Amino acid sequence: MAGEATPHSLSLVSLTLDLEAEASLPEKKGNTLSRDLIDYVRYMVENHGEDYKAMARDEKNYYQDTPKQIRNKINVYKRFYPAEWQAFVDSLQKNKMEVE
Repeated sequence: MAGEATPHSLSLVSLTLDLEAEASLPEKKGNTLSRDLIDYVRYMVENHGEDYKAMARDEKNYYQDTPKQIRNKINVYKRFYPAEWQAFVDSLQKNKMEVE
């Protein structure tokens, strides 16, 4: 019996191959930002541009972030969603041109 393939051993080989194939797939990136943080960053940039000190004094700065903390949150948003950030900045420029 040694060396013979039994139905049980074939299913184990199949399972092993399936697990190895699944393990070789690239890992899905599960990092996202909260909707609150995205809204916070958009509000601050929309109302204050790049004036981080004004952002720190804004009444919507509930967590009393320092200017440096706010800048870091904006940079994280830019890094996580570069296309969305660019569209947002473009829409701000467009709105600014329409006002003038």
